[in-house]
Amino acid sequence: MRKFTLNNGLELPVMGFGTYKAESSKIILDAFKAGYTYFDTAEFYGTEKFIGQALTEGNISRDKIFIASKVWKTSMGYDETLAAFNRTLENLQTNYLDVYMIHWPRPDLESQDWANLDLQTWRAMEDLYNQGKIKALGFSNFLPLHAENIINNCRIRPSIAQLEFHPGHTQAFALNYYREKNILVQAWSPTGRGRVLKDELIISLANKYHVSTVQICLSFNLAENVMSIPKSSSLERMRENLDSQNIILDNDDILQLENMPPLGWGGEHPDRVRIML
Repeated sequence: MRKFTLNNGLELPVMGFGTYKAESSKIILDAFKAGYTYFDTAEFYGTEKFIGQALTEGNISRDKIFIASKVWKTSMGYDETLAAFNRTLENLQTNYLDVYMIHWPRPDLESQDWANLDLQTWRAMEDLYNQGKIKALGFSNFLPLHAENIINNCRIRPSIAQLEFHPGHTQAFALNYYREKNILVQAWSPTGRGRVLKDELIISLANKYHVSTVQICLSFNLAENVMSIPKSSSLERMRENLDSQNIILDNDDILQLENMPPLGWGGEHPDRVRIML
């Protein structure tokens, strides 16, 4: 079975399950039943407790799954991050995380000291990593500008960068930057929250391969060596999403998807006012 190997040697599945807006532990249990072993959460999502409940209710051995969480904007800083991490462990009913990330590089757009705040947050994560409480470190919504600050000043290198990534919004410069740094890119919005699914190219390729439009997006992301984090509340859709890793797109079709006009961006940028779309 294909896996992604991080720059510190940790092996991850090629697709994870997103828990943003998950409403119960049943959804987590269904995802595990469907075959997911990597679960993405965050203190901000309010879903950590559902993963913890699912581990108990499903009698799931902790070493059978990967759990990733994130420190929120209001919990950045050395001491604040340590406290946030402990809350996360309590919510998850576990004593370690597989992946821990900084959720956003800036606490707010007015912050003038964001670079130092990121480094203090990273220092706390590095200490937790060295204590064996985290297996890999990363960040979410960091563009190369923000990543350089960490990379040039870190003791433990980032292993994962989570971005909005999907056909029509591939963030090519950031993607290539992270490829060069041997940092795995994860797509937190692998279908543009559904905004790209009515595009005529996506529909035509779905018809060509006899699959769903969602599966075209997910198989494209994998072709770009990007780990997708789709979410769903339907067991059937969960399985369908996982099956997309078996779809092999023709090179010409990949090129078409890479060169789509801009489409489906969610309107969130770490250095700009959020644009509501």
